[in-house]
Amino acid sequence: MRVKPGRPDLDVHTGRFDVPPAGDGFGVTFAGVATLLLDDGEDAILTDGFFSRPSLLKVGLGRIAPDEHRIDAALGRLGLTGETSRLRAVLPVHTHYDHALDSAVVADRTGAVLAGGRSAVNVGRGGGLPEEQLRVVVPGAALRLGSFTVTPVPSAHCPPDRYPGAITEPVVPPVRTTAYRCGEAWSLLVAHRSGRTALVQGSAGFVPGALEGRTADVVYLGVGQLGVLDETYIRDFWRHTVEAVGAREVVLIHWDDFFRPLDRPLRALPYAGDDLDVTVRVLGRLAADQRVGLHLPTVFRREDPWALLS
Repeated sequence: MRVKPGRPDLDVHTGRFDVPPAGDGFGVTFAGVATLLLDDGEDAILTDGFFSRPSLLKVGLGRIAPDEHRIDAALGRLGLTGETSRLRAVLPVHTHYDHALDSAVVADRTGAVLAGGRSAVNVGRGGGLPEEQLRVVVPGAALRLGSFTVTPVPSAHCPPDRYPGAITEPVVPPVRTTAYRCGEAWSLLVAHRSGRTALVQGSAGFVPGALEGRTADVVYLGVGQLGVLDETYIRDFWRHTVEAVGAREVVLIHWDDFFRPLDRPLRALPYAGDDLDVTVRVLGRLAADQRVGLHLPTVFRREDPWALLS
């Protein structure tokens, strides 16, 4: 099969970059891939915290390590610098490098706990975090983090998983990309004391039935690689995530080219690895039929998708 050259044009999807900006209170900031800062001004949690975004050449042929300059720049843009950080936890959705590479550095910079499966904890150990700053989560058990409650539900990586398996020893960068195996994958159910609820589905994988009986008003839906899978899979993914939790608004994440640094405008992944146009077309039909809003986030802008529920 011939691979289509180029990449999707984000201008085609301009109308979906319509999540309302947040006010002074609660907001969610998208920082590329599946990195999301959920923040009420007093407490905050961060999924993944991936900011280094090494080049394709380095990922494919070299060794990778956190880029502290890029990490510090991103934390500054997110307002997470200073002696007293409000960040309570860094929560990798799984431990591939494009999710967990920077998690230990971010936790160290902010004093946050690095929370996840045993693979995530081994990333933290390799990054020099002390044991008191590491937390192995219990599947299905609520984790209280200031004004947030996070419940990790076992999930799966989108097929194919190029680096499957667990991380069983501390990862000390620089290392080959293959050192960042997938580890434990999670669907993260987030509840805030304001009553806002969300599902963060960082990868386009799912476990059938895992989210049945759970609820969330908003889903941040990871769609990386989804557009090159068959439509049956795409529909099943939607059914076992968005439909399962009864969400009314969906914000798509993990569609951006993560080999491109964050100081340049985001662009979609190339057709060689994904097809955002297909993803939006198929999910757009499902969303319209079910009267669910389907949106794209604007990078580094605090947004409030719950404002759309009314």
